[in-house]
Amino acid sequence: MSVSAPAITILLAFPASLTAQDIEIEGVAEDQDDPILVTGVRQAYRGDFALSEIPQSIDIIEENTLTENGIVRLVDVLDLNASVARQNTLGGLFDAFAVRGFAGDENIPTGYLVNGFNGGRGFGGQRDTAGIERIEVLKGPSAALFGRGEPGGTINLVTKQARIGDTFGNVAIQYGSFDRLRSEADLNLAVTDNVSVRLIGYAEDADSFRETVEETRWGFLPSIGVALGENTRLTYDLEKTRVEVPFDRGIVVLNNDFDTVPRERFLGEPGDGDHVARAEGHQLRLQHDFGNNWSALVGASIRDTLLTGVSSDPELATTRQPIFTDGRSLSRQRRSRLYDSQQIVVRGEISGEFNTGSLKHRVLIGADYDEFENFQDFRRVRPPSVASSPSEQAAYIIDILDPVYGRFPLPTPLPQNNRLDVQESFGFFVQDQIELTDRLQIRLGARYDDFSLRTENNITGVTSDRSDNRISPQAGIVFELSDPIKLYAAYSEGFRANIGTDVSGVIFDPETSRSIEAGAKLTLLDGAVTGTFTLFQLDKDNVLASDINNPGFSVAIGEARSRGIELDLNGRLPSDFEFLLSYAYVDAESRSSVLDPNFSFVIEPGDPLINIPDHTLNAQVSKRFNIGEREAMLGGGVQHVGERLGATGTDFFLPDHTLFRVFGEIELFDGMLLNGSVTNLFDTDWFANSYSSLWVIPGAPRTATVSLQFTF
Repeated sequence: MSVSAPAITILLAFPASLTAQDIEIEGVAEDQDDPILVTGVRQAYRGDFALSEIPQSIDIIEENTLTENGIVRLVDVLDLNASVARQNTLGGLFDAFAVRGFAGDENIPTGYLVNGFNGGRGFGGQRDTAGIERIEVLKGPSAALFGRGEPGGTINLVTKQARIGDTFGNVAIQYGSFDRLRSEADLNLAVTDNVSVRLIGYAEDADSFRETVEETRWGFLPSIGVALGENTRLTYDLEKTRVEVPFDRGIVVLNNDFDTVPRERFLGEPGDGDHVARAEGHQLRLQHDFGNNWSALVGASIRDTLLTGVSSDPELATTRQPIFTDGRSLSRQRRSRLYDSQQIVVRGEISGEFNTGSLKHRVLIGADYDEFENFQDFRRVRPPSVASSPSEQAAYIIDILDPVYGRFPLPTPLPQNNRLDVQESFGFFVQDQIELTDRLQIRLGARYDDFSLRTENNITGVTSDRSDNRISPQAGIVFELSDPIKLYAAYSEGFRANIGTDVSGVIFDPETSRSIEAGAKLTLLDGAVTGTFTLFQLDKDNVLASDINNPGFSVAIGEARSRGIELDLNGRLPSDFEFLLSYAYVDAESRSSVLDPNFSFVIEPGDPLINIPDHTLNAQVSKRFNIGEREAMLGGGVQHVGERLGATGTDFFLPDHTLFRVFGEIELFDGMLLNGSVTNLFDTDWFANSYSSLWVIPGAPRTATVSLQFTF
């Protein structure tokens, strides 16, 4: 495989005579009492608050943590936070995760924020970590500000911004198991005293532990910063990425035997070729500080994505699947996809503070407009019923115990779903945090949303429309019990419009939610260690699940509830030990009795939600030391993921797993750093997620990575 020419050009165009400078930036500090800003640009929906003042659990994953662990995918980053669980990723082609047990729409990538803008819903492939400054896991009741989100929380990706007035850069080359070769570069160039350009690019070529599966990806992520006077800044960011990889549904598991086939066995058809996912996004933000603690932030974002390709996927219907009889003949559907999406977001806010008598008010007022167009042309050809005794060619059989690829002519998929969904929404929000005493603050706020959804089914000719509006209130309290301990509690209501329809064209009611959490924020050892302990409960109505018989459509499963306990700690211990600890107990379950219309599975109150473990733990510790005159670091970590349901409405569960990792780095010369990591140190068999016992995604075996980084 070869790295694409555009990516090579990007990565080799960086000069090698620059000097990195440590500059004072407005970023999230380790101390929870520092304000939350980033590289001179305020984060949207945030205002000027310290972490410890926000009645919400927030966990920050910094860039250096990603570098130390050799992580290059968002899905792997989120494993570091125990409140986030992996979900079905459409054959490895989109990001899907649940926060505190709730995942959202299974048919659309899980939405996240990018610099505060709604994003991530298109089919642009799994997000790379290149260009990311940090990842914020904003847990709990936030819908009163963000709107249209999951009650469990929101992921905000803070990208690397152009730093005005500075010139620095770095280049990294990484090699890993399965012949993964990656290059990455980051250059910040001061064009003038008031204009800087930051150029970030990456390219990667890799085989896989999965047979016949190879991947190519590249991206270009520049940022331009312009200082328009002392108090005004204009920022532009571009995202342009491409991924080429075969669609992969994983392995099959028969009779709960997870050794039915080896984890490396591919059960699709190499002749199908790659799925191609590409994305192009633009963000423009203008920030102005008026003085006297008042500022304004306005911006716009547009993001286009396209996913296209053909795959051969195991048939899920028992009546069409002979493998349940003979244990080896797997019938398959052949599917084609053309998914095209565009999302436009325009938003603005003003924040500041004032006093009324002895009370100090910090207010945040804003509005946003969001339009999401999602076109799906999905085609398939299914095997006939087992009762008709079809030939192996008609059933498109592959022998899971002795696969022979290319055995039959590739069937031609027929139209199944050709649909355009257009979702528009306008929101207005206001928030006031009032300082009643030196130790007590309360937060009050609300958001008004007006939304509409139109679905045009080009096969049936049916057009469906729906519009609605909603007010989502929030309230919170923060009390400083002592210098190291702040207690907090929060309540919020929210909603998420259910995009798409059922197979008959009916648009579902929006999901509505009620969220409550309470806990303590800790600042220990003079700020060297910070953490949050939280209790939470979330309730949601009008929950949907994928319609297995009709891909791209959904079915209603009613109400769901999630409740649990979280503990997040990180910081520096005596003797320069750095540590990270994240634990979550999540009890996420259905609260309705529902009969699945396709396979007559009964979902009862108390049934767990799919792919949500009860116990999750991630912990790591590292220590920096000197070898001669050179600085070095050595660390290790462990992740435990509990047992979780592997298919809705069944008793099929994925087993728990515990994975160990080691990582380290050493400074070879001034400006040259050697990093290394080994994940799944003991080569444990584990399973990342599943949708059915015939669609189970195996986790990677022991994987080693080494990289060389040059800083200028």
